Amino acid sequence: MPQSAAPQSEADPLAGLRRPLFLPVFEPGNPYLTIGEMTAEFGVEGVIVNAFFLYRQRELRRRLPERGIKEHLGFDGLVMTDSGAFQAFRGRLYLRNRDIVRFQDAIGADIASPLDVVTPPGDGFETAEGKLGVTMDRVAEGLRIVKRGTLAGVQQGGRFLRLRHKAAAGLAELGVRYVALGSLVPFFTRNHDLEFAARVIADARAALPPGVPLHLYGAGDPVELPFYTAMGCDVFDSSAFVHYAESDSYMTPFGALEMEQAGRVEFECPCRYCGEGGRPVDRPALVRHNLWTVLDTVEGLRRLRAEGGLDAYLQEVLRVHDRWFPDSALAPSWDRIRRDEGMP
Repeated sequence: MPQSAAPQSEADPLAGLRRPLFLPVFEPGNPYLTIGEMTAEFGVEGVIVNAFFLYRQRELRRRLPERGIKEHLGFDGLVMTDSGAFQAFRGRLYLRNRDIVRFQDAIGADIASPLDVVTPPGDGFETAEGKLGVTMDRVAEGLRIVKRGTLAGVQQGGRFLRLRHKAAAGLAELGVRYVALGSLVPFFTRNHDLEFAARVIADARAALPPGVPLHLYGAGDPVELPFYTAMGCDVFDSSAFVHYAESDSYMTPFGALEMEQAGRVEFECPCRYCGEGGRPVDRPALVRHNLWTVLDTVEGLRRLRAEGGLDAYLQEVLRVHDRWFPDSALAPSWDRIRRDEGMP
């Protein structure tokens, strides 16, 4: 694995923030929520922003380092930036790792991301191994560049636990102080099957020094977040609260429902965005309801993790979810995880 002397800031990137932490994906100019509304209405403490979308605007790329990302957004909370690696699926980026990492550091991102190589489940072993090698080299390069904030050490490895372990061990060797688990979304979005993600999380936790934050990229469904928290994850990010609303999906702590289904289950949402009849009246209200549900779930998990009671909550989620979605893989996959980990 590559070696690196990391000049990045020694400050804890999550100092003063309670865990677990949810970072909504925010894109300036989105039609549903401004950053001010996220702060004032929802108390959002941090966001994740795609730095590539900013970087590709030539004038913004020139002036943003002087202004800074937080002034640009009008937001004083934690700002994590994404390198735009996922956009490589839509075409060649013509982007170098060192350039996008340097840009993220120059604009004052609290947590910056390398240009990792996304590794979908269909990649074979040799392809996944090659992508892992490139990603690790880019993490090492990024550690030498970042001075103001913290670089996220991104784990790749695709569907191969051996490669995932190699990545986690290599990140520990590099001395990363923040780890993000990449390319796991296709696994846990398959009917809420948690098993592979659980194996990756458990192995990463064992390989990394205690206290290193573990970020699960792309996790944003309230029914899954309690289980990832129980497994040892600290940080989540997602734009699912928007995407679900755009497909008329109504988030609840027990699973997302189509709007036409939502009136047929026994569930009363206490959020301020559900109107008469207990459901949102339009898409902007549904976006807000979904974000509120995610954040309310995370706030509840903070209390449960601090005071105890998380196991009882997981059982309640499973009980209701199984009644609403009898074909879901959530309960059977969780049973297998508990058995394999020797959990009571």
